[in-house]
Amino acid sequence: MIKLFPILFLFFSLNSFAQSYSEQIAKHREEYKQDFVKDSYAPLKENDLQNLHFYDADSTYKVSAMVEILKNEKVFKMPTYDGTSKEFYRYAKISFNLNGKQTTMTLYKSIALANNLAYKDLLFLPFTDETNSKETYGGGRYIDLSSKEIADNKIEVDFNKAYNPYCAYSDGYRCPVPPEENDLHLEIKAGEKLYTGEKKYKK
Repeated sequence: MIKLFPILFLFFSLNSFAQSYSEQIAKHREEYKQDFVKDSYAPLKENDLQNLHFYDADSTYKVSAMVEILKNEKVFKMPTYDGTSKEFYRYAKISFNLNGKQTTMTLYKSIALANNLAYKDLLFLPFTDETNSKETYGGGRYIDLSSKEIADNKIEVDFNKAYNPYCAYSDGYRCPVPPEENDLHLEIKAGEKLYTGEKKYKK
């Protein structure tokens, strides 16, 4: 006789996990949208939020990455899309398997934010991929992480939380250009998509 209970339990457990993960991402995205409304410096207002779009939550784009902390890295100027630059240093190399492809990326730390107590642990993960200019912003996307999230030389990277730089919505912002070493030769069909509203221009 086939024991259905373990099979049914597994089915409902997996279904429950998928649902709860989708709910987590939905909550994250709602908070992301509300941050625009709360921040007077932000380029989008309440009526612009309808033009934000995202891929469906997909847990296969949440990966556990091995972390190699880099030592004695020099500060460098990361170019921005307005022609200026911002100072960063390479904090760590991360490696992981995504959709069967071994991938390596670099985490950066901002010099300006490192001196701010509220952001001293912030790690910056800018990247480009093969969805850019087709389904996602041509200038690439960002993910925010924290050095506190590193445990046992690993960190969780969730591409479902990838977001557009402010430059995707308006000019007048100093958005870092993702370095070439974080140009991924695969499609990242997760996170924020192209903004469909009219781009704003600051006077």
